[in-house]
Amino acid sequence: MRDYKTVQKEAEIEIVINKSRFIGRCFPVGDEGEALAVLAGIRKRHWDASHNCFAYRIGETGAAARFSDDGEPGGTAGKPIMDVLLGKDIVNVMIVVTRYFGGVLLGAGGLVRAYSRAAAEACGAAGLAAVRAGVALSMTVDYSRYGVVEGLLRERGQITDTEFGENVTLRAMVRAQDAADVIAAVVDKTDGRCTPSRTGEAYMRERL
Repeated sequence: MRDYKTVQKEAEIEIVINKSRFIGRCFPVGDEGEALAVLAGIRKRHWDASHNCFAYRIGETGAAARFSDDGEPGGTAGKPIMDVLLGKDIVNVMIVVTRYFGGVLLGAGGLVRAYSRAAAEACGAAGLAAVRAGVALSMTVDYSRYGVVEGLLRERGQITDTEFGENVTLRAMVRAQDAADVIAAVVDKTDGRCTPSRTGEAYMRERL
């Protein structure tokens, strides 16, 4: 597992440049199958568009990557969209920019600027998120220590579940690199009465 950046949510924007409509859409995607399904849906919805250009990067390192000009002059659409993904260093993301030609030729430079802008604005609307390698912790504390332990976990990680009974059981996610320090801090705050146990590994998502 390794840390990476992606987008928070699906987003859509629209810009008009010299009478051509550019609809930029950004999607979080988990694999190439999902990305291609998204593309198929857009092509079906916008069957009458002049072009549906796209780029995606998938995997922690963006190992699965593809882009397409979809009939625009080579290098004027798909690559500028991909450059936005590379520039922001985000993965598990797909951007599709749909163009409805307005009758005015933009030239190669104009197309590059238009597709770059639509892609960047779609990314901006989607928002960025950091996805970090995390460790799941579980611990049980008495009510007198609950408040201080909860505060520590909220400051250093994300509480995922709380069960109230004779004592309080807390489950949380913390960054893998912080797990040892958090465990030690809980032990210290509870005077050695509670030692959190590691229950697994998973990714954590944080808004940027």
